[in-house]
Amino acid sequence: MIGLNVQEPKTTCEDPNCPFHGTLAIRGQVLEGTVVSNKVERTITVERSYYKFIRKYERYEKRKSKINVHKPDCLDVKAGDSVKIAECRPLSKTKHFVLVEVKEGE
Repeated sequence: MIGLNVQEPKTTCEDPNCPFHGTLAIRGQVLEGTVVSNKVERTITVERSYYKFIRKYERYEKRKSKINVHKPDCLDVKAGDSVKIAECRPLSKTKHFVLVEVKEGE
């Protein structure tokens, strides 16, 4: 149990940076996005869209950002999947999030 309302994966893994089977602690933000790339080993790139308020024009603009995410061995994803990611301690220079759930049926 990692403290989030997510389903545990059916398979197990030996990854020490897995929040389910390893010792990695989850804290901070929980975000949702779409997988853009899964070419790097144990890493996926997630793109999330959000709205930013522009005070001068009193309107919102649509923005998007790409986040590098650690993918534990027990979860399988492919490009185009909708996923839920959670913040953790820095795992590398660019990875500060870990994959916790793959949305079913999308």
